[in-house]
Amino acid sequence: MSAIVPPFVLASASPARRKLLQIAGIEPIVCPSDFDESQVQADNAIELVQTLAECKGKKVASMFEDALILGCDSVLVVAGEIYGKPKSLEIAIERWQKMRGQQGVLYTGHAFFDRHKQKQLTRCGITKVYFADASDREIEAYVASGEPLKCAGGFALEGKGGLFVEKIEGCHSNVIGLSLPLLRQMLAQLGYRVTDFWNR
Repeated sequence: MSAIVPPFVLASASPARRKLLQIAGIEPIVCPSDFDESQVQADNAIELVQTLAECKGKKVASMFEDALILGCDSVLVVAGEIYGKPKSLEIAIERWQKMRGQQGVLYTGHAFFDRHKQKQLTRCGITKVYFADASDREIEAYVASGEPLKCAGGFALEGKGGLFVEKIEGCHSNVIGLSLPLLRQMLAQLGYRVTDFWNR
C-alpha cells in the first residue's frame, strides 16, 4: 500500500456524491468539470457512463499535479431507453409515466486518475431499481418539487423519490451517485486503503 496519500478530488458538482464520500469519512476537494456531456454519444449504457466519467475526471486531472481525481456519471435504463437528467418538467412527467411499475437499471461510471502514480482506473456500478406504480397525481406532485430535474433517471433515492421505489437489487449508494464498495475496491487496486483518506 502507498505510504503517500494524495489529496482526494471529486470532479463533480453533485451534492449527493460529496455527501456519500463525507459519510464514508472522505472530505473531498470538490472541483466540477463542467464537461459538455453532449460531446459523448453511445448506445451502450456502460460505455456511455464510463466514457463520461473518464472525460470529466480527465478534464479536472489536468488541473492537478499530485492528486487522486474521481469522475462519475450515471444513467438509468428502462425498457431499453437511456435516461439522463430530464431537461424539462414535461419530459420528467412523461418519463415517470413510462417508468412507473417497471424495472430499471442504474449505471454509474467511476473513473480514477491518480496523478501521484500516473495510473488510471475505470469501472461501472450496476443496480436494478423497481419503481412503484405511482398515480398521475403523485407523479405530477413529485416532478413539481423540482427534484427529478437534478437527477439521472429523474429520481433521487435519498430524497422524495425514495417513496416511489419499491426495492433495489445491488449497491444502494450506486443509485445515489457512487458505489462505496466499488470505490473501496478501486482504491485497493490503485494501492490505497480507503481508511488512508479518513480525517484528512
